[in-house]
Amino acid sequence: MSTKYQLDRIDQKILSYLVKNARMPFLEIARECGVSGAAIHQRVKKMENMGIITGSRLLVKPQALGLNVCAFVGVSLSETSKYNEVINNLRRIPEVVECHFVTGKHALLLKIYCTDHDHLMSILVHTIQNIPYIAGTDTMISLDQAIERQVWVDDVPVRD
Repeated sequence: MSTKYQLDRIDQKILSYLVKNARMPFLEIARECGVSGAAIHQRVKKMENMGIITGSRLLVKPQALGLNVCAFVGVSLSETSKYNEVINNLRRIPEVVECHFVTGKHALLLKIYCTDHDHLMSILVHTIQNIPYIAGTDTMISLDQAIERQVWVDDVPVRD
C-alpha cells in the first residue's frame, strides 16, 4: 500500500490481542478496548484493506511433524539477473519455508526444515545446488530457537 495508516491506541490494542491470539473473539477484544464489537470489526476490516493485517494462520510446530532439523542456507548466485528464475525453482521445494533477498556475502537466505541431517544433505546436494545459476551454498544448522514471535505492536508510534 502506498498510503501509510497511522494507528491509534485502540488499533494498537486490537493488533496486540490478535498477534497474541488470532482466534480471540472480537467481542472479547471489544470489551478489553471499551468499544463496541462493530467498531472492532470496522477497524480490523480497515487494517486489512490497508494491508496492515494480511490474514491469520495456524502455526504448526515442525518437530511435531518429524521435521527435526532447521537450517539456514546462504545462497550465492552466478548471475544475479537470474534471481526470479532461481526463486521460481526454490518455490517448488517444500522444505524451503522462507527465502529472503539479502545484502552481504550471499544473495539469498533460505530457511529449511528437514527430517534429519541426511534429508538436509540430500536437499542441498541433489536439489538446491542443482538449480541453474546457484553458484554455492553456506549452511548453518539451528541448534535451538530461543525467540519466536510476530512483530511487536505495543511500542509502535500511534496517533492520540
